[in-house]
Amino acid sequence: MYQFKQLVVPDFLNKKAPPNYIAGLGRGASGFTTRSDIGPAREGPDNAALEKAKAAAEGKGPRGDNDDDDERFQDPDNETGLFNAAPYEADDEEADRIYEEVDAKMDERRRARREAREKEELEKYRKERPKIQQQFADLKRGLAIVSEDEWASIPEVGDLVRKGKRQKKLADRYSAVPDSVLLGAASQLQLTNSLDEKQQALGGFATPAPTADGTMTDFVQFGQARDKVLGLKLDQISDSVAGQSTVDPKGYLTDLNSIVVKSDAEISDIKKARTLLKSVITTNPKHAPGWIAAARLEEVAGKQGAARETIAKGCEECPTSEDVWLESARLNTVENAKVILTQAIRHVPQSVKIWTKACDLETDPKGKKRVLRRALEFIPNSVKLWKSAVSMEEDPEDARILLSRAVECIPLAVELWLALARLETHANARVVINKAKAQNPTSHDVWIAGAKLEEANGNDSMADTIIARGVDTLQKKGSTLNRDQWILEAEKAEKEGYVVTCQAIIRKTIAMGVEEEDRKSTWMEDAESCIAHGSAATARAIYAYALKEFPQKKSIWRRAAFLEKSHGTRASLEEILQRAVRYCPQAEILWLMGAKEKWLAGDIAAAKGILEAAFAANSNSEQIWLAAIKLEVETQEYERARILLASAREKANTQRVWMKSAQLERQLNEPDAALALLNDAIKRFPEFAKLWMMKGQIECNDKHDIAAARDTYARALKQNSKCTPLWLLASRLEEAAGAQIKARATLEKARIMNPKTPELWCEAVRVETRSGNTPMAKALMAKALQECPSSGLIWSEAILMEARPHRKARSADALKKCDNDPLVVITVARLFWAERKIDKARSWFARAVKTNPDLGDSWAWQLKFEMMHGNGTEVDEIVARCKAAEPAHGERWQAVRKDLKYVGLDIDGVLRLVASQLPTTI
Repeated sequence: MYQFKQLVVPDFLNKKAPPNYIAGLGRGASGFTTRSDIGPAREGPDNAALEKAKAAAEGKGPRGDNDDDDERFQDPDNETGLFNAAPYEADDEEADRIYEEVDAKMDERRRARREAREKEELEKYRKERPKIQQQFADLKRGLAIVSEDEWASIPEVGDLVRKGKRQKKLADRYSAVPDSVLLGAASQLQLTNSLDEKQQALGGFATPAPTADGTMTDFVQFGQARDKVLGLKLDQISDSVAGQSTVDPKGYLTDLNSIVVKSDAEISDIKKARTLLKSVITTNPKHAPGWIAAARLEEVAGKQGAARETIAKGCEECPTSEDVWLESARLNTVENAKVILTQAIRHVPQSVKIWTKACDLETDPKGKKRVLRRALEFIPNSVKLWKSAVSMEEDPEDARILLSRAVECIPLAVELWLALARLETHANARVVINKAKAQNPTSHDVWIAGAKLEEANGNDSMADTIIARGVDTLQKKGSTLNRDQWILEAEKAEKEGYVVTCQAIIRKTIAMGVEEEDRKSTWMEDAESCIAHGSAATARAIYAYALKEFPQKKSIWRRAAFLEKSHGTRASLEEILQRAVRYCPQAEILWLMGAKEKWLAGDIAAAKGILEAAFAANSNSEQIWLAAIKLEVETQEYERARILLASAREKANTQRVWMKSAQLERQLNEPDAALALLNDAIKRFPEFAKLWMMKGQIECNDKHDIAAARDTYARALKQNSKCTPLWLLASRLEEAAGAQIKARATLEKARIMNPKTPELWCEAVRVETRSGNTPMAKALMAKALQECPSSGLIWSEAILMEARPHRKARSADALKKCDNDPLVVITVARLFWAERKIDKARSWFARAVKTNPDLGDSWAWQLKFEMMHGNGTEVDEIVARCKAAEPAHGERWQAVRKDLKYVGLDIDGVLRLVASQLPTTI
């Protein structure tokens, strides 16, 4: 009995076929779809794709051979195989764009490492395989020491290729001697008694000349051969077009010297430009700029003749264009240019440029005058021609006559009216100015010129009247001149020397268009601007008008006084100060400035009188009391100074009055009286650090009581822990007493109480340096630079601590960190000085002084430098500028100024003394 197994049907037969599946594709079948299925028909795979798919199925293709370079890594834009005909849709484009962005991002992330790796590989490759240039670099540098004779003795290198073979071949080669040579040698010693046929044909005039060796030379043959060779060369280089050569045989040899060798790019550009410009002048021959451009192109190309021909054609086509005629005159010689301009004048007689050019071509003054006067006949309304004609006249009377005619022809030319007025007498000038006003009612220059005329003749009041009337008239006529422009006119008048006119303009126009509440600030800004421009008289007039409007403003009086001190005279300064104290009796600084000027002038009695008047107006003013006391001390009236100080302690009772009292007693060598005053003052003003410092110094230096001084400083620091000079004095006291540890501890405590204080860090470094502890000093300097990175004091000390080879680099770092700090600049100048770079050192010292004129040490360093490397004039100039600056600060400067041994020393003496104490080495 037969048993049949149930046939198992594969499960995939019941499933839907995958997309793009084609049944029997491996056996060569071809599937298709219709529009009723999915739309438009799709093209099937070609034969090559079918063969490739069949090979892959049999294991012979890239997949069967397990090759990594399979179809998965095909270029999407150039696919092959089954999907080469698939449409490239928008989603495919979006996917490709995203993949490209990802690839670019990944490449950007790895670029730094890749570039570093490539650079390292390149360096390694260069080390292993250096260029020939690098291999011979040392030899090339050695050629620098080769002399000219050695260069000349180097033999020339010939062609050594196949040298032996060539010599061998030349040795084996031979030629038979021609019969002509043999006949010539045989006939050398023979005498000829008859002419040959050629000589007879020429009539005997071409007789050969004998040479040194006896041979005869035929010059006719030489000439014929030369002509033949020249003709061959001309034929070779000629550019024949339709049988016509473009080479000039006659000018060929001479033109060789004028050839300018140009690159291929320049020649190509010139050809292109020539073609374009030819098109321009052909399509529009009346376009003058095209002819000018074409001529200039030929000029650049080195073809001067072509340029002249081109511009000549341009003159024919555009006879009314003055630019074409001027260009033609420029391209030609002087004589030809005169002829060209003559023709131009016939076509364009109204051109001022052509007449001016024609005048410039004339070398004789008479010819110039003749041309200008002829031009004025054609163009009588040209201001430029009239001015040129007047400037050519040497006789003032002839110039006046010309100007009289000029103002008749051009009545609106203000400058011609003014020039005529300057040549006339005072009475006639008035008439001319009045006529100019009538012809030019809106011109401010005429009114200002009238005022200047009156001022020049001494009529100051009339000048003021003319300016006032002129401003009113111009405003009625609708003039657009504003206040700033009037101020500029005033400055211009001042620079020309007409101060009265300048002041009149300011008085009449300074309030023009200014709001009521902005007057003071606006006028002060105007005055400062005028001072910056160097117009002191204009600024003085502005201040005068402001003081007239605001007589009670002491700030304006102070500014005016400073202006007179800087740009005026002593008399003008005293006059304005006297007026100032009448209007502002409470302004202490004005009284003090007046007293100081009298004192500097040597009038002590007048100075005391001013201070007495100041006392009457300001009975409790500390500054006036101190000024009176200083005046008595400077004049060595010590008893009067003591009486004044006693009165001041009762009436003013300020800390500075008490300090000056103790200072006077110490100056008079009365330490006990000074200590008594200081003890009383400390009770009244315990937070005034200078009282404690004076007491400690008296106890230490005068009394030599170290314990008392230490106790004073300790009590003072409790009251004034933020006072840096107190900490410095306390530390120096311990150092002088030999207690280095206490000095360090004091400075460390001070740095804790006052962080980021450069003076304390610098003192700590100096303490270690003085004790010989260099490593500790360098460690402290490093910390100081971290705490105070922009301190010039710290950086200057750091530069000096470095070894000499490292100071320049250290100074560069200092300038970057704290640029324009005067202490750093001085240190850099000292470095240049040590290197004997005098000019650089001088410029850096000047820079330091300019940066901070109040620093006395800068002036002292500059003076010492000029005393050693300058002359007496430079030294005197430095001293004068230092007096004007009146410096008050500086470590060495203050040490000398506050020393009791130098009390009463003026700025000149202090400057020279400080300069003498400065070291000469660094």
